[in-house]
Amino acid sequence: FAAVRQVSLEIRRGEFVSLLGPSGCGKSTLLRLVAGFEYATRGRIVIDGVDVGAVPPNLRPVNMVFQSYALFPHLTVWDNVAFGLRRRAGAKTRRPDAEIRREVGKYLALVGLEGMETRYPSQLSGGQQQRTALARALVKQPKVLLLDEPLGALDLKLRQEMQLFLKGLQQELGMTFLYVTHDQEEALTMSDHIAVFNEGSIEQVGTPRDVYEHPATEFVAGFVGTSNIVERDGRRVSIRPERIQLGGAGLNGDGGARDDATIRDVVFVGSFTRVLVETDGGERLTVVRPNDGAVRYEPGNRVHVAWRDEDTYEVQPPNQPLQQEVR
Repeated sequence: FAAVRQVSLEIRRGEFVSLLGPSGCGKSTLLRLVAGFEYATRGRIVIDGVDVGAVPPNLRPVNMVFQSYALFPHLTVWDNVAFGLRRRAGAKTRRPDAEIRREVGKYLALVGLEGMETRYPSQLSGGQQQRTALARALVKQPKVLLLDEPLGALDLKLRQEMQLFLKGLQQELGMTFLYVTHDQEEALTMSDHIAVFNEGSIEQVGTPRDVYEHPATEFVAGFVGTSNIVERDGRRVSIRPERIQLGGAGLNGDGGARDDATIRDVVFVGSFTRVLVETDGGERLTVVRPNDGAVRYEPGNRVHVAWRDEDTYEVQPPNQPLQQEVR
């Protein structure tokens, strides 16, 4: 197998970049390569103009937040955060205790953990443990903060809150964040740019809007959100569910496509309804409609589906080499 291949990625200082892809696609391996936990057999890893490929992990200008948080259970919150500063101080010239106290207090306040300095990890909620791990990584002021699915163990509501918190913190610090996730909502919510991985390769890099609205390959169209892939005039094109019109007689595609169809299934998803239809030509499409009470859809109903040409995007097969350097 190839752990990672055909990866060329440049990240600008101060950006929040997410590596997005399914399990086993190589994104965590790439993060470990940057951290120095794995060594590349070829290629270069350059941070702020310095090739760090041969630099041991403890001397690289990076720090990492793990999915499991990896807090020391026998140390308090304060001691967990101070651990890295004390170790670094012991290796060279010892930093004054007052300076360590000041830095630890600063970053505990930054992540909202004032008053919890004497608690142990077992006395913290999942969100508080995550913030402790974050403060421990930030207190050493790395040039690049690496985050390996740090929100994966949190419940949905807390995860959404932490997404906003992390993005706000990154903007406040102006630090470079390299974030690994398989959750598309996390990537779309927080990132300045997203690199979509598939089987060790980057399929597309772009802003969240570009990746969602202009998927470069069939894989990206299907993995980032829901997409319908249809054949039109010998081309394979992607059309997002929310861009498909759904209605009765008189519906038209405004110069695009129009088909008669039958509703096969209706799925209630809270604020919206997912309608699965099958056209008379045998294509199965997913259509999304807001639950505004205007129309009620039922399986078996006959409908018309339509969309505009400008809402479709031609896609390429997955794992095609990118024609330009990814930035």
